[in-house]
Amino acid sequence: MASLTLSFFLSFLFLFSPALSTNSEGNALHALRSRLSDPTNVLQSWDPTLVNPCTWFHVTCDSNNHVIRLDLGNSNVSGTLGSELGELKHLKYLELYRNEITGKIPKELGKLKNLVSMDLYDNKFEGEIPKSFKKLKSLRFLRLNNNKLSGSIPRELVKLSNLKVFDVSNNDLCGTIPVDGPFATFPAESFENNRFSGPELQGLAPYDFGCGST
Repeated sequence: MASLTLSFFLSFLFLFSPALSTNSEGNALHALRSRLSDPTNVLQSWDPTLVNPCTWFHVTCDSNNHVIRLDLGNSNVSGTLGSELGELKHLKYLELYRNEITGKIPKELGKLKNLVSMDLYDNKFEGEIPKSFKKLKSLRFLRLNNNKLSGSIPRELVKLSNLKVFDVSNNDLCGTIPVDGPFATFPAESFENNRFSGPELQGLAPYDFGCGST
């Protein structure tokens, strides 16, 4: 009898484990919603009482009810991002471009190891590009252009061998431009309208050369 009860309990856990695992993702997205001003109600369907967020508009899930895509590009939202986005462990596409989002880019985005594309361009992000982005080994597209980012490009990013598109134009970045790894192929337009001192000359100048000037 005890073994039958245990078997039923384990079956129950297995049956509902996808819902339980995505609940933390729903909580993370609901926390994001609380940070954002949404004058056109694009987030109206984000109901935290549902089992998971897979029926919410602008959210895409895989067959296991894990959130793999967040599409809020050009949605007229403003506010800030928080550390809770790091809980979207299965996320592949983060599309937040052309909004009025301010503040720093959370370092917790570096936890999103399945991320393929991050589009944060045309916002009002400030501060530095997080060094934690070095963990995003699957990343192919990183577009941070048209913000207010400062500091230098983290040299750790040269190890992102899958990176195909990198755009930080129209910010307030400084230092030198990396030349190793994928950076050897990025066009000059990806770096224009910043305060860069030019391409990195290894051994001749520190990579943050010029960051002390205004």
